Amino acid sequence: MNTEVSKPSGSARSNIQWPAGKLCAAMITVDMDGESGILFSNPEAADHLDVMAQMAYGERTGVPRLLRIFKQRGIRATFFIPGFVADRWPDAVREVVDAGHEVAHHGYLHEYLTQVPGDAAEEQILMRGIDALERLTKKRPLGYRAPGFKMRHSTPALLAKHGFLYDSSLQDTDIPYHLLVDGEAGARSIIEIPVQWQLDDWLYYMALPSLKPGIALRDPKEVVNIWADEAQALKAEGGVFNLTLHPFCSGRAARAQGIDDLIGRLMDSDEVWLTTGTELAEHVQSQPLQPFFHRPVALNESGATRQDG
Repeated sequence: MNTEVSKPSGSARSNIQWPAGKLCAAMITVDMDGESGILFSNPEAADHLDVMAQMAYGERTGVPRLLRIFKQRGIRATFFIPGFVADRWPDAVREVVDAGHEVAHHGYLHEYLTQVPGDAAEEQILMRGIDALERLTKKRPLGYRAPGFKMRHSTPALLAKHGFLYDSSLQDTDIPYHLLVDGEAGARSIIEIPVQWQLDDWLYYMALPSLKPGIALRDPKEVVNIWADEAQALKAEGGVFNLTLHPFCSGRAARAQGIDDLIGRLMDSDEVWLTTGTELAEHVQSQPLQPFFHRPVALNESGATRQDG
């Protein structure tokens, strides 16, 4: 692989060859956070039964509902699961595994890595999550997603060190690429499968008034149309439609019906490859992906910045 760090070209059009003549890829991913989605940033919420019950809706009701939809549609999804959820809700995680879906790493207590005090603490969290998932699923996870999409510059090297195939946390492009762990010649890399906030249900459905007042709730039909339009545009670019769902959000009845409708639209097109994170990463691994290293931005004495890439 050529590890020269190059700047992106003016066109985002993918040169990836997708399987069987497909024009793009699509992933349905589920961030199965349980109570951990709130507890790291708001530990006081552990004493709020109303908040903990709302988060538990995901594992008690949302996950089974989404699994039924996925089974009826005959698709496999990728579930990014914190180790805390594997320990607290083992039966729900086993249902995901037994249904044939991929289980990937999502921290232990949904820790925002930008708030973690140093490399050693970050590695400890990573290992604790690996151990919890591997103990329950009997498989070591190959995929990773940073909770809240919040990563440190040290994270790619740590993932490569511990054998991860891919990450799905960054928002700098629409197509997979080789995420380099440093800017040196011959640097190791992992596959980056980009995400974007527009394709995350958290922004449309998240509502915990006692903790986060003022967050609006959107009509599921409107949300699905936003997602479907983005899928159509990404197909024209040959990119990846990477949808992020949270069971306590999209597992609600009308919203889940919207997910079913969206999956139907994706499946109606024989030009979309609907797949999992590991399958996608393995497919693109040997293709001519652009290598890219995100150099840390430095402020000099005059306040100017040095840009990435």
